[in-house]
Amino acid sequence: MYSKPDMSLWQGRVDSEEGALARRWHERMQQWHEDAAPGVALLGFACDAGVKRNQGRPGAVDGPVALRRALANLAWHHDAHLYDAGDVRCSDDQLEEAQSQLGLHVAQLLDTGHFPVVLGGGHEIAYGSFLGLARHVEAHAPGDVIGIVNLDAHFDLRGGAQGSSGTPFRQIAEACRENLVPFKYLVFGISESANTEALFHRARELNVTWRGDEECGMDNLESLLDTLTFFADEVDHLYLTVCLDVLPAGVAPGVSAPAAYGVPLPVVEALVDAAKATGKLRLADIAELNPAFDRDGITAKVAARLVWRLAR
Repeated sequence: MYSKPDMSLWQGRVDSEEGALARRWHERMQQWHEDAAPGVALLGFACDAGVKRNQGRPGAVDGPVALRRALANLAWHHDAHLYDAGDVRCSDDQLEEAQSQLGLHVAQLLDTGHFPVVLGGGHEIAYGSFLGLARHVEAHAPGDVIGIVNLDAHFDLRGGAQGSSGTPFRQIAEACRENLVPFKYLVFGISESANTEALFHRARELNVTWRGDEECGMDNLESLLDTLTFFADEVDHLYLTVCLDVLPAGVAPGVSAPAAYGVPLPVVEALVDAAKATGKLRLADIAELNPAFDRDGITAKVAARLVWRLAR
């Protein structure tokens, strides 16, 4: 279920005549190993079993490869060590095992001082990512509170006997309740037309904080940033998850459920930067990249730009 990184993906332009300041990501990328100095570690989650269970458009299983290729040729303006930590791949419909494996690998990266950025894959990635951070916090800072910041058109709080890309935060809420820890969840970009009243009811029951897509314009950015800052003040650690369907369909067509309205990219980037600026961001992931529907690789390029910001 785990595979080592395919380093052949990391190739691109070389501006050798420009010297060391002209390096690109593919020239800086190293293969992760257990004794690697702390840095930014990319971990793929090659899975769309959750999307299939959620009756969405499959194809996100190929997201990690497409995102790596989009990242490879980006200019390097960073100071951190940079690693490819390989992939957790979901075989057939073994979603629960894949999420458990993802959690173990995320926890290992955190335990060894890295900042993991997980590359999806459907939004079922969120449950595995959270399991890893929770495992790390329980081992190193028991009693600390984790806050989840989700940029998403959907609550992903669905019920049901099986987990899917529509259930991860309901599953996290249940895990928090079982472990007697607070469930702290903030969502930016909720589309009222894409979430049933049952989901809004569950969000209220779980004390979720959200801002709708119509509230998430540039003219309201200061208020949005205040909301994130106040939320971060109430927790010890942040987990940021970006579902690419939060963006307008013209900016992110390569997702399972393209947004008719969406949140502008400058707002999404400002929120990503603000989460980093809190000093509490421990883990981030990018979900729902579906290359099968990504004309001209637009969505992959946008996703790569977000990862680039996270690694700064």
